[in-house]
Amino acid sequence: MIKVGIVGGTGYTGVELLRLLARHPGVELTAITSRGEAGTAVADMFPSLRGFVHLKFSDPKDAPLSDCDVVFFATPNGIAMQQAAGLLDSGVKVIDLAADFRIKDVALWEKWYGMTHASPTLIAEAVYGLPEVSRTQIRGARLVANPGCYPTATQLGFLPLIEAGCVDLGHLIADAKSGVSGAGRKAEIGILFAEASDNFKAYGVPGHRHLPEIRQGIARAAGKAVEQVGLTFVPHLTPMIRGIHATLYARITRDEDFQALFEARYANEPFVDVLPPKSHPETRSVRAANTCRIAVHRPQGGDTLVVLSVIDNLVKGAAGQAVQNMNLMFGLDECSGLSQVPVLP
Repeated sequence: MIKVGIVGGTGYTGVELLRLLARHPGVELTAITSRGEAGTAVADMFPSLRGFVHLKFSDPKDAPLSDCDVVFFATPNGIAMQQAAGLLDSGVKVIDLAADFRIKDVALWEKWYGMTHASPTLIAEAVYGLPEVSRTQIRGARLVANPGCYPTATQLGFLPLIEAGCVDLGHLIADAKSGVSGAGRKAEIGILFAEASDNFKAYGVPGHRHLPEIRQGIARAAGKAVEQVGLTFVPHLTPMIRGIHATLYARITRDEDFQALFEARYANEPFVDVLPPKSHPETRSVRAANTCRIAVHRPQGGDTLVVLSVIDNLVKGAAGQAVQNMNLMFGLDECSGLSQVPVLP
């Protein structure tokens, strides 16, 4: 059994990790940390886990994390980079669900995240954990940077087109919407029920932290420099709890059978579902599942492709993808613990 520790188990991604790992056949939950809730039974905070998780939250300084085989960081940005080196030196593998190791350019990371990186030498080693791109590298990794939710939906939607080189790399648009759980489990005016319900708004238009992550991934897929990627990324907050819907626009430079292109690219991917022509994927069709559903459209036969990509931001966009990465790192069936059918309604 793989001994698992979770640092920061009280947020939405933390409890989602607990939900998935509690029923994983190859996992033994060993430690779950929280400074503020140390000593509290996990099931008292999250009644949904009653009968499935029997641990109490422990203070990070007392938690037996070095006894684990893998530790997940479900923490705010800036935490994993301070603790990862010590765990790695102890032989523990690390999966960071925050952004500490996603961006390879340290100066660029520091610019967007507004802090000095505590472990810049580990950035080069960290493997970006998008299995549909880096499966082989993930299998041999000891440190995985789990992708962000917007970047996951956006990259999976653009990827076949970028790899085929049939769209204009300099004029890409990602118009993405997220439910309020993407903002985390914290008290914040903008995500209060009375503020977010019956409302719809864009945010981060001048620049969002996920922009450099997406551009980096697109550049890698294209085999080009990041500076050659022209991406306009606009996120929106929608009045729902879970889900991301990314509407992606790309200018065609070479004709292809685009439906066949997507179907071939993802034919062997267990968690990417390319829908039939003329489909419109819905966020509720992936709720609570580690699935990305994609549809490809060419409106009026014009020169612009529209790709629709939906995921659950807490599963394929965070905890589910992290478990998928853990499975790969330990040589398990990639789908182990991730066979949940989406929830409807």
